[in-house]
Amino acid sequence: MKKTVLAFSRITPAMVERLEAHFDVIVPNPKAGDIAAQFNEALPKAHGLIGAGRPLGRKQLADAANLEVVSSVSVGYDNYDVSYFDERGIMLTNTPDVLTQSTADLAFALIMSSARRVAELDAWTKAGNWKASVGPDQFGTDVYGKTLGIVGLGNIGAAVARRGRLGFDMPILYSGNSRKPELEQELGAQFRSLEQLLAEADFVCLVVPLSDKTRHMIGTAELAQMKKSAILVNISRGPVVDEAALVQALRDGTLRGAGLDVYEKEPLAESPLFQLGNVVTLPHIGSATAQTRDAMAYRAIDNLTAALLGKRPQDLVNPQAFKG
Repeated sequence: MKKTVLAFSRITPAMVERLEAHFDVIVPNPKAGDIAAQFNEALPKAHGLIGAGRPLGRKQLADAANLEVVSSVSVGYDNYDVSYFDERGIMLTNTPDVLTQSTADLAFALIMSSARRVAELDAWTKAGNWKASVGPDQFGTDVYGKTLGIVGLGNIGAAVARRGRLGFDMPILYSGNSRKPELEQELGAQFRSLEQLLAEADFVCLVVPLSDKTRHMIGTAELAQMKKSAILVNISRGPVVDEAALVQALRDGTLRGAGLDVYEKEPLAESPLFQLGNVVTLPHIGSATAQTRDAMAYRAIDNLTAALLGKRPQDLVNPQAFKG
């Protein structure tokens, strides 16, 4: 008898077909009624879950008696109660590496858009305001040769650093839990404490996972340490930044601008950020290219398939849960 896989976010027909080579597959259908109700009804049958964006822990998985693996189509796994997974012996997998380049591209898009006021001036132009040569009110700030500070120099942070150093001749500063000698040699990157980095960088890019340690690591005090001419870019997780403090800093001129792809609460229908001209806001699209999202989904399928066939998945977050 085949094991059962339950999807908890959208997957394509091609992905369903690939899963069906080994498993029975259940995909909740919005046309058939409430998605959450369909998920909860199917959950007791599921040996594997695949998807992203849904918090899963003790409360949500109480009825998942047969569950062996949760395959997340994401790098971050702060939505999942890993300690509960360990307690139950449920494997958790993610999809690192495949989204590194597209997410780094997005980080640099936010750097460029914020510095040159692309979104703001696009709206200004379309509103019919371009009636003479532009003046200081429309000026942006240079990117080339400016200092880029990266908080969290992992794979994505390193990819952002390479774009800055090799493409824009930007000196690279970084902070984190450990030194990166290979990147110091390759890019001339210089290690700094967070406080030093904030004080020296013209652009500060946040690329850290969400944890108790990083939650609100950027608040009123940290924003005040930054240059008034600096721009903050966040492509990590929204709660890394105290959003209310950021809004105030952008309003009162403590900070020149910000480029954001993530927020404390998502999705975000309303926010004081939307009233500010000096912030670029995107709807959490860091990995959202057709090619990358497909690659992530197929990586997640491979992880799930390995787990349910008794093999160790490539991207196992909690190795102690593997019983092979």
